[in-house]
Formats: sequence, structure tokens, C-alpha cells
Amino acid sequence: MAEGSERIAGGVTGPIAGPVTRRTALGISAVGLGAFLTACGSPPGSASAPVVPEAPAEPTEPVAPPAESEPEPEPEPEPEPPVSQAPVLDRVPAPAGPFYGLPGEGNLLAWTVDDGADSAVVAAYAAFAAATGTRLTLFATGSYPAWAENAEALRPLVESGQVQIGNHTWSHPNLTALSDQGIIDELQSTHDLIASLYGVDARPYYRPPYGYFDDRVLAVAASIGYTAPTMWYGSLSDSGYLPSDQIVALADQWFLPQHIVIGHLNFPPVTEVFPQLSQIIAARGLTTVTLNDVFTSEFHP
Repeated sequence: MAEGSERIAGGVTGPIAGPVTRRTALGISAVGLGAFLTACGSPPGSASAPVVPEAPAEPTEPVAPPAESEPEPEPEPEPEPPVSQAPVLDRVPAPAGPFYGLPGEGNLLAWTVDDGADSAVVAAYAAFAAATGTRLTLFATGSYPAWAENAEALRPLVESGQVQIGNHTWSHPNLTALSDQGIIDELQSTHDLIASLYGVDARPYYRPPYGYFDDRVLAVAASIGYTAPTMWYGSLSDSGYLPSDQIVALADQWFLPQHIVIGHLNFPPVTEVFPQLSQIIAARGLTTVTLNDVFTSEFHP
């Protein structure tokens, strides 16, 4: 083999200085093997395997921090129901006999409501009064369970004076057809019920059923303190079933200054048009009043 250029096992070629002995050949072979292993990488699990850095991750778009969630809006407080204050009036003594309207000139409306055959209608009137501040006089027919069933809702309105309870007899008879004692029993039974449920004295106001009375009825009723039979000048005509649009038309006709208007607690159509009835009152600048707002008596000085 020529000196100066040798091909060594392992494929390494290079100049050889001096003769090649067995020792140098083995050394050269080891160097070549090391170079080979370095080129190919260490076998898996080798303690001497070089640490190969991981390739950097591909750049990504910056991630915005999560937006702070907006706080839940606090619920708006429920509006307080209007406080119904009795109007400041120069009250006058209650009439000693039948009366059909309110005295003097003014903008007052006495909205009175009779019977109570439908407990849900009584409840609706109570809720309407509480929500709007409308002042009402309710003439109770005592035999109807609606007055006991709705006592809890009506009682605070009665105590405040916003709603007044009047006497409309126990069973709604024609008083002129009864004996003297029959007249007393009809009025006294409802009088006692009103006192028991609401803690008030309904005297001196009562409404004779159908508007029927005579001198004898007036005298017998007055003997137990019922001296002011309350009549009316205008009606919603809903003692029987009447469509709600007709009730609105009648309110438009009769809701006028110093009028006493009669309605009934018997059928639901009137409860469907409370907003329209209130609108008529507001548009005409009327102030709703109870009888006690307008009149004085020994029972309500």
C-alpha cells in the first residue's frame, strides 16, 4: 500500500504519517467508529445520548385575556303602591234620608259597588284599589262568602279609609215586602258581619236592594241607626252579565262631577276594563271619594 494515502476501515481517508502497525490500525478504527456513531446519533436509552433541543413552537396569535363578565343588573325595586289620602274637604252631616248625589259643586265621584256574588270580582276590585289608590264604597250583601274570603285583602284598605263598607242587607230582599222585624234582621245580620270581619261600623249608610223603600222601611232602618239610604245617579248596569265595552260606555256617560255611580261585584267583565274606567276619571279631573270622605256622622265624626 502506498505511503501517504490509505483507506481505513470505516471509510475514513486521510494521510498516514509513518508505518501502520496493528496498534495504530486499531486506534484509527476506533476513531472512525466514534465518528460514525456521532454522525448517526446515540442509540435510544444511551446515557451518553446528546440532548437535542425541541424545535420552537410555531408562533401563534396572542390570546386575549377573557373579558370580564358584566355584573348582572340589580333588579329594579317594585314600585310602591300609591298612598291614597282622603281629600281635604269641608265635610257635611250625612243626609237623614235618601240621597242621590254628592252635595255642592266640585270634581268628586262616589264610585259605589254592590253585592259580591263573585268572590274573584271582589278580589279584583281590592287589588285594583290597592294598585291605583282609587277610593271606593262597597255595599256588602252579607250572605255571600266573598266578604269573608277577601277580608285579608280588604281589611288594610278599610282600616286606612280608602275603602268603605256599607250595608246592602243579608239576602238582598225587597225590604218593602218584609215585616218590621224582617227588615231589622236583614240589616242587623250584615251589620254584625261587617263589624266582625273589618272592625268598623257600617252605619248610617245602607243601600235598599233594587232601590225599593217606603216610609216604613226608612223608619224601621233608622231605629237601628241606618238613617242614610244611599241611592245613585248613574249606573254601570252590571248587576247581571254585561259586555265590557258597554260598561265603558256607561262609565263615560255617568262618571261625572258629584255623581254617585253604582256598579256590582257579580261578573268579571268590569274587571277587564279597570284601566279604561281609570282613564275616564283622570281625563275629567275627577277625585274618587268614599261617603265618609264627604259626610260626618255620629259613627264617623
